[in-house]
Amino acid sequence: MPNLTFDTFFKALRKGDIPGAIYLHGPEDLLKAEAITEILDRTIEPSLRDFNVDQRSAAELDPEQAETLCNTLPMMADRRVVIIREVEAWAKRARAKAAVLRFLERPAPETILVLVQGSGETAPDPELAVRTTVVAAESLPPERARKWLMMHAARLGVELDDQAADHMVKVTDASLGDLRTELEKLAGLSSSGPLTLSRVAELMGVRYGETAADWRDAALRGDTRTAVGILEPVLSQPGVSGVSLVQMLGLGLVGIGLARAQYDRGVRTGALVQAVRNSLFRTRPPARLSYDAAAAEWSRLAPSWPVPRIEAALRAALVADERLKNTAVSDERAVLVDLLMELKLTWPAAA
Repeated sequence: MPNLTFDTFFKALRKGDIPGAIYLHGPEDLLKAEAITEILDRTIEPSLRDFNVDQRSAAELDPEQAETLCNTLPMMADRRVVIIREVEAWAKRARAKAAVLRFLERPAPETILVLVQGSGETAPDPELAVRTTVVAAESLPPERARKWLMMHAARLGVELDDQAADHMVKVTDASLGDLRTELEKLAGLSSSGPLTLSRVAELMGVRYGETAADWRDAALRGDTRTAVGILEPVLSQPGVSGVSLVQMLGLGLVGIGLARAQYDRGVRTGALVQAVRNSLFRTRPPARLSYDAAAAEWSRLAPSWPVPRIEAALRAALVADERLKNTAVSDERAVLVDLLMELKLTWPAAA
């Protein structure tokens, strides 16, 4: 059975090409929910959904229930939709799973079976995947998340200026769930025009230039004063921790190392950016990245990061990560300030 990206799958849905067995997996639960909404909108009239749509949790299903759900005929409709969530709860030999596998061997043409895996699991179940159309709901890169934000803002009647939208994506690290939450807050406001950057920053409680990404960027470009100065407000933001900041920094260092390897081979300017971008598309690191922006930034920084400096910085980041995870450290800020000082020393040491 095919493995599709979310975009490819959504385009097929809009053309009316709906597979009989669909397996949604990946970290972005909101995209899975949107896919299910689109499937329902294109198959079952709202007035008939009480009779033709069933949603269950995999952990609660016994074999008889699973078999009945999959083989029940639609009522006053051509097809019915069965949604089974949290399929990762099935053990390898779960009897309910076995009933679903038997159905998938000879599926009923009247049934659309949608299997949904939670965001905590990384890989789809191979037994289910080989019998279904597998769709990966991956995290969106920042530029795609911004388009999603603007589309949903328009639906809610929220007007955002460009800087405000950029700030929202940066503060939430392009998390669609967080963006939706913030949009719902903004939808209750009365406004005579687009919400500005200053207004959105005030409402979100995160000032412009004080996001986790701003901290990482300052650290990588060697602006230690700025990185130390914004550390306290950055750490106070929801979802931000010392470990998450070190992970962001570590990815940036690895990315610069990738660019530096090409740079040392004599690749320069646009060819360097393209080489790094191609590497990102091949490896697809598990992070919300704009490949174009990351490739450009890492390529720009590569000349000032020789390999010994990168290696020293990665060692310092590893030490900080271990201190944050494995010791009873009460002051994350102190560990991160130490890391920033180590990074400041890596350049003269490498030179």
